[in-house]
Amino acid sequence: MPVRVSVILPALNEEASLPAAIRSAREAGADEVIVVDGGSADRTVEAARTLADIVIGRPAGRAAQMNAGVRASSGNVLLFLHADTLLPPGSLDAVRAAVREDGISGGAFSVRLAVSPSSSRYRKAILQLSGRMIGVRSMIFRTYTGDQAIFVRRDAFESIGGFPEIPLMEDVEFSRRLAVRGKTLLLPVRISTSGRRWEAFGPVRTILLMWGLRLAYFLGVPPARCAELYRRSRVR
Repeated sequence: MPVRVSVILPALNEEASLPAAIRSAREAGADEVIVVDGGSADRTVEAARTLADIVIGRPAGRAAQMNAGVRASSGNVLLFLHADTLLPPGSLDAVRAAVREDGISGGAFSVRLAVSPSSSRYRKAILQLSGRMIGVRSMIFRTYTGDQAIFVRRDAFESIGGFPEIPLMEDVEFSRRLAVRGKTLLLPVRISTSGRRWEAFGPVRTILLMWGLRLAYFLGVPPARCAELYRRSRVR
């Protein structure tokens, strides 16, 4: 049976970066592109309508937006792409090859954190190392984050109930459930995701914050509490 890939982009106030993400999905070989807007106050919806196949609106919440995008999609493979992440041309061929393997439920891509040209050598080196460490973590723990463009067969997505609609860690929890269901793969194809938040907050502080939140979540801290800690840390 042909592998038809639906790319689903949850977005909120992403008019500047969204067009490039949609175009990258097209060039990567997407069969359809669906944008789920979370109530943007800028021109995100207008930008999406000129480029995407389907544009729908849902209350803000990444997990709920992605689940809504799946309901609107027709592909037998789903890929979830952040609005500030770019897929390299032809990269979805690797996804199609992966899901044809016996027992593979889904997976994600290796990632490169894109930095601004004005960043110092120190920050560029730290972000380069961070991108590689994301891959190492994924291979060891079989958990993926949204920045890695998680992909999944539709039947596997439905069997685990989609993304848990929690305020934080929905991607980590989803990939954990997916790994329990069947094998997942970290593709060697490297995608590019914006390092803007890393640069704004500080690379080292971001690493410590995200690892701390993941540890807290794995130790049983509720997602709502993790989200509150995340917001407080970012405000500082």
